[in-house]
Amino acid sequence: MKNTDISSLVASLVERDPYLKPFENKIKFRLEKIRDVENRLTAGEISLIDFAAGHKYFGLHFDDNKWVFREQAPNASRIYLIGEMTAWKEREEFALRRINKDGTWELLLPEKAMKHGMLYRLKMYWEGGEGDRIPTYAKRVVQDPETMIFNAQVWEPPSVYRWETDNFYFSGGSPFIYEAHVGMAQEKEGVGTFNEFRENALPRIVKAGYNVIQLMGIQEHPYYGSFGYHVSNFFAVSSRFGTPEDFKRLIDAAHNSGLAVIIDIVHSHAVNNEVEGLSRFDGTLYQFFHEGPRGLHIAWDSRCFDYHIHTVLHFLLSNCRFWLDEYRLDGFRFDGITSMLYHHHGLGKPFTSYEQYFDESVDEDALFYLALANRLIHEVKPGSITIAEDISGMPGLAIPSDDGGIGFDFRLAMGVPDYWIKLIKEMRDEDWPMSTLWYELTNRRYDEKTIGYAESHDQALVGDKTLIFRLIDAEMYTGMCIGDENIRVDRGMALHRMIRFITIATAGHGYLNFMGNEFGHPEWIDFPREGNGWSYFYARRQWHLVDDPDLKYRFLADFDRDMISFAKEFMLFEDSKPQILHEHSDDKVIAFRRAGLIFVFNFHPTCSHVDYRLWAPEGKYRMIFESDSVSYGGNGRLQIGQIHETFKKNSGQQTTDFISLYLPTRTALVLQPYSSAM
Repeated sequence: MKNTDISSLVASLVERDPYLKPFENKIKFRLEKIRDVENRLTAGEISLIDFAAGHKYFGLHFDDNKWVFREQAPNASRIYLIGEMTAWKEREEFALRRINKDGTWELLLPEKAMKHGMLYRLKMYWEGGEGDRIPTYAKRVVQDPETMIFNAQVWEPPSVYRWETDNFYFSGGSPFIYEAHVGMAQEKEGVGTFNEFRENALPRIVKAGYNVIQLMGIQEHPYYGSFGYHVSNFFAVSSRFGTPEDFKRLIDAAHNSGLAVIIDIVHSHAVNNEVEGLSRFDGTLYQFFHEGPRGLHIAWDSRCFDYHIHTVLHFLLSNCRFWLDEYRLDGFRFDGITSMLYHHHGLGKPFTSYEQYFDESVDEDALFYLALANRLIHEVKPGSITIAEDISGMPGLAIPSDDGGIGFDFRLAMGVPDYWIKLIKEMRDEDWPMSTLWYELTNRRYDEKTIGYAESHDQALVGDKTLIFRLIDAEMYTGMCIGDENIRVDRGMALHRMIRFITIATAGHGYLNFMGNEFGHPEWIDFPREGNGWSYFYARRQWHLVDDPDLKYRFLADFDRDMISFAKEFMLFEDSKPQILHEHSDDKVIAFRRAGLIFVFNFHPTCSHVDYRLWAPEGKYRMIFESDSVSYGGNGRLQIGQIHETFKKNSGQQTTDFISLYLPTRTALVLQPYSSAM
């Protein structure tokens, strides 16, 4: 990238967003640094893909009828490979030798020295100390169910997995994402497996119409209750869900069904653990992380990477490539981007001015890493999906790198689910402000692609509640049988449908739902821990609720399925800018246009508006979708297919076209331009 290229990119960014004008020099500096960091890593002689190949060099490999093991530990003075092959004792023939000044250690062993399934780890010595360590590039790590101790495991199965689907490419257009956790995707009180997910959950996702699965907790983590966000072994599939081959079968099955698979990748921090994690790996605190207070994330009780260190960039970029190479994944949701980008991690910081995106609080090394990671991912697998979880609104995150951005394909619209919770918790239905709601639903950077959602796993973790549980609460246990009359249940189901529909109807370029929330899964998510007696009761999905024909949950599932189908059929996300037609806080009505359709929402709890007049372009309109259908658990007060025709009304010297509608309480409807030839 030449300086002239960078100058034109800066000009393009400012043209997209004029508020960036005062920061042109800073933006130019950042783009130059991204180029410089890449040149530093590749020496201008190899590609970024070739650089990100640490997983092919480090760790344990069987090659040319011998075992080769390499590790990087600059501060180590002696390293032994110990395990079942050495009776867990230090033996000289299993001692690594240092092969360069950068701290790379190597061990060559004959074929008979190790075999598939053996457990091993490293015994490391440094000046003034020693410790057992799991290798940094270990691709298989298992936990002993009795001692709870983790070890690396030799994983060279006799036969290589044969993929059924070659060269899968996500061609689904806009992403409709089903966020899921393999371990809690089962009905039983226990940990679900990849095979169970493939057999039981995957068909549900296909039937529901989603085209992307986002899996949580895939990278190995020692504490199940961390939801997978305290990663210890970055190259290892969590063994509690099954084997690497089981994970490949799941991905294969998803691809065969036309679904892309992405995972949460956690490069924002790492677990504190020293034996099974990276912390103090070679006896120092600074091999991977910042030394001192900056290396500790107090709120998350974890370690913070130093993205300036060559070893860290090599490790993390190789990690991105590894998951694409080894498991044929289709991309990543990068977790905790806000924490990465700012020295204050975004904690307690309202982002109210552009200065905050360019001041000394920004960790620019992290920004440079994210830019290179996105460039690498899209070079390794064109068509990959990358999503940034950022609450700060950092400009340029979801602008392509070729246009001067950081290169994410999408960013999450994180303010929307938070606002829904705020509305439900703090306001009566009759006080909901329609203008503020519209602002929150549509407040985004229109030059960047966003994923909208009403709730994810975040809104359901212990201490919080799902939307449906906040709306209905304890009466979910007594009022969800079909035939039971319950005002609170009726309210909750109606608002559940409306909240989801207006969220997807106003979302930018994609939509996300967390597993089970589509049918109103009750209660919260709580993983086994000391505080709940190590119970799995709330760490599962009660699928029988939606499968039971006598319960109302199936109505919500059917609505969600039809809503997804509707959004796909009319390609809502191809038109990223919904246009407001009408909002009235007293009437609790919002109407807007998108993709040639007119959407009307009446959130009023008690007032069904008769002959409600809205401006509309001249013509006839046909009602094609509505949320009050009896098949969705509604009251059936509207009729699909009904034709509405505009009429003219004089307003001063101007004649305007209006349409007259019946808007039942807590109901949404959609109108499509209609001609008799349709």
